[in-house]
Parts: sequence; structure tokens; C-alpha cells
Amino acid sequence: MANSAPEIEESWALALSEDFESEYFSKLSTFLHEEVRTQTVYPPGKLIFSAFNLTPLTAVSVVIIGQDPYHGAGQAQGLAFSVADGIRIPPSLQNIYKELHEDVGIPIPVTGNLEKWARQGVLLLNATLTVRAGQPASHRGKGWETFTDDVIRTVSDLRAGIVFLLWGRFAQEKAALIDTSKHYILKAAHPSPFSAHKGFFGCRHFSKTNEILRVNGMAEIDWNPAGKIISY
Repeated sequence: MANSAPEIEESWALALSEDFESEYFSKLSTFLHEEVRTQTVYPPGKLIFSAFNLTPLTAVSVVIIGQDPYHGAGQAQGLAFSVADGIRIPPSLQNIYKELHEDVGIPIPVTGNLEKWARQGVLLLNATLTVRAGQPASHRGKGWETFTDDVIRTVSDLRAGIVFLLWGRFAQEKAALIDTSKHYILKAAHPSPFSAHKGFFGCRHFSKTNEILRVNGMAEIDWNPAGKIISY
């Protein structure tokens, strides 16, 4: 993807065209091209923009913000907190599932694949979209944060009634990018084992999100990641 716009869903390509044509994105692309040439980078190139390709801008109803992709082999798939079928469910996602079970009664899923959420309008956005294998935070400060901040602003500017789930201090800092006069922000501690007991457990964000969507005449989210994928 060096020095060119990535393959990304049409509504996002149009809305983010200035980013893709910018100097910072050109430098980011050059950096990634060299990283891929000399290092192992996750997720694979075709999955970097999965969150956008599975959740068009025109379909977004919920935004969940993460930090980095997983840095272990086979884990990262371009969706915040999600891993592919057959991959061991990471601790933060295990805690998300515990809260999901307590909140809306869904049995603890056996898959960590959240594609079903994405296809229903849940934008699973990491602040940094790539990482070097085994080196967390290795691609921070290279331009991704500028891009994903613009993504959040774009959702805020062009859509209305979106529910933003901000888990942990890092995600909550993004609240400044969101127009709260027309969107909803729900805040809680991060679901990490280090902080889940400090306010993530018991936050009931899943039922609260569906209540907001229902009141605003929008489709509720089927939070069970297992089973048939819902299409638009």
C-alpha cells in the first residue's frame, strides 16, 4: 500500500480521500512498505482495513475503540478486540464476554471472532492499525493515530445518533473528537484483567447501547458473535 490509497470500502474511500492524499499518509505508507519488507507485521495487508470493509460508514451505529492490534501469530484480523475462529480468546475479550453474559444473558461464546458485530454496524476501530510481531506499540506514532482520529471525526461529523463505547483512559481521550450534541458516549474501565474490576464489570454497555438504538429507531445489535452472520 506504499504511497497509494488502500483498497477500502467506497463510502470510507470517499470520506477519507483527503487523508489518503496527504503527506502524512504517504509517509505512513512508505514506513509500512519497509516494515513489511524487513519484519513480520500484523495483521496481514489484506486485513488491515477489515473494520472499514465490514462496516461501511453509512452503516455505522456503534463505535468501539481499541489501541493496537494483537501482536501474536494469527491473532490480529483488523477488528479491535477480535481474533479469528480457532484462536484462543484473549483476556480482554474474555472479560467482554463475561460482562456480555451478565448484562444480556448471552452464553459465553467459544469464538473470539467479532465479524458478526462488524457486519451489523459496530465499527471495531483500533487507534493503530498495524504492529510488528511480538512488539506491542511498535507502530505507534507513525501516522495511524492521525488517520484514526480523522475516522472518529468523520463519523461524528457525517452521522448522527452513534453510540461510542469508550473503555479505558486511552479510548476516553477520544471523546474530545465527538460531537456530544448528536451522539452518545458510554464510558467504562478497560476490560483488561488489570482494570476490568474497576468499572468495566457491571457497566451494562451492551443493553444500554441497544436501548439507545431502539429509542432512536435504529436496529439493535445481536451481541452473540456466534451463529449466522446478519447481512444488511
